[in-house]
Amino acid sequence: MAIAKKKKKFFDIEIPMLNKETQLYAYDQKELEGRYVKYDLTRFLRGKNSLLISRIVLKEGNITAVPVEISLMPYFLKKMVRKGTNWVEDSFSTNCKDAQIRIKPFLVTRRKVSRAVRRALRNKAKEELIEYLKEKTTDVIFKEILKNQLQKTLSLKLKKIYPLSLCEIRIIKVEKQFEEKTEKEK
Repeated sequence: MAIAKKKKKFFDIEIPMLNKETQLYAYDQKELEGRYVKYDLTRFLRGKNSLLISRIVLKEGNITAVPVEISLMPYFLKKMVRKGTNWVEDSFSTNCKDAQIRIKPFLVTRRKVSRAVRRALRNKAKEELIEYLKEKTTDVIFKEILKNQLQKTLSLKLKKIYPLSLCEIRIIKVEKQFEEKTEKEK
C-alpha cells in the first residue's frame, strides 16, 4: 500500500508589533508552533542594526509572532564608541506586568569620566528602568524600545549626572512568561 507524501508549503505569519507579514515553510501549521523567527530590523529602524527574535504562536487559526528578544548588533555598538569616550553597561533581571525580563542597557559618555560617574550612571539607569518597567506589559515595552521612547526618557534622566552621546538598550529578553490569571483568581 502506498503512503501519501506530504508536501511543504508556505504559511503567512503576522508580526503585529511591526505591522508586517512574513512566510515560513512547513508541512502544517502545528509544526510551526513554538518555532523561533529572526527578523532584521536594520531598515525598519533606519540604520540601527538590531535583530528581533520572535516565537510563533497559534491563536484561533492565526499564526502570530510574539517578541521574545531584541538585541543590537555588536558591530553597531563598536561603531558608536569613539576614542576618548567611556562606555557603561549593565545586566539585570526585573519583573514587568506579565513576565520576567533581562535587560542590558548600554551607555556611552561624551568624554572620559571617572569610575564614580560611571557607577552613578549604571546605578541610576538600573533604578529608573526597574521603576519604569514594573507597570508595563512586554508588548508595550518592546514597542517603546522600537520607537526609541524608553531610551529617550532614560537619557534625559541620566543627563543630570553626565550627558551621554548614546543611550541604548543592548538586549532585552523575556526570561519567564507569567501565566495569565483567570476571572476567578482576579
